[in-house]
Amino acid sequence: MGYRILIADDEADIVAMLSHFFTGKGYEVLKAGDGKEAIAQAEHAPDIILLDINMPGTDGLEVCERIRGHVACPILFLTARIEDADKVMGFAAGGDDYIVKPFSLAELEARVQAHLRREERHLGETAVKFFGELTIDFAERCLFCQGNPIVLTKKEFEIIALLAGNPGQIFDRERIYERIWGYDRDGDSSVVSEHIRRVRAKIAEHTDKGYIETVWGCGYKWVR
Repeated sequence: MGYRILIADDEADIVAMLSHFFTGKGYEVLKAGDGKEAIAQAEHAPDIILLDINMPGTDGLEVCERIRGHVACPILFLTARIEDADKVMGFAAGGDDYIVKPFSLAELEARVQAHLRREERHLGETAVKFFGELTIDFAERCLFCQGNPIVLTKKEFEIIALLAGNPGQIFDRERIYERIWGYDRDGDSSVVSEHIRRVRAKIAEHTDKGYIETVWGCGYKWVR
């Protein structure tokens, strides 16, 4: 059975075009014409979601925020414009990538396949690591403090997995951005800094010990 992709866009011609394209590539396609329908379709366990930002009523950012707590698959935003502020809001909501309209189908397919391959690699991770009060389950993609779960977004967990998987190694913001978001260009330090801040705040709700250390002028590292 092929991958299941959810396509949510209020432009019916775009939904039809993408549905026809991905069906021809062997995907099972779920379709939604607005935010409310996208939320309902997300219950059918898609492997990846293409989500238009500028839908009327419940827009793509709100949809992402509402489903991210129980949908772990990659979410790729479709948008006619993209600025740094939009990126920060989208990534903070739990999005994984941006596809700017108009786009080529070849590029879109390449992005989708890249995210699906990354998901398969994550599913192959089975290690559980212990750091003081923290337990990281890479298979279930969960973080616990003294047995209590710490709820993280997909990107927040990936940052922890990167840093904790290489304790003591310093990662600058650009490298974190490239490794987590998969872009071959200069990283957006504001996005990385915001995610680090959120991770620290969530861990701080359970313990006073700091696990992510800022190395000024260099980046971040996981404390051994």
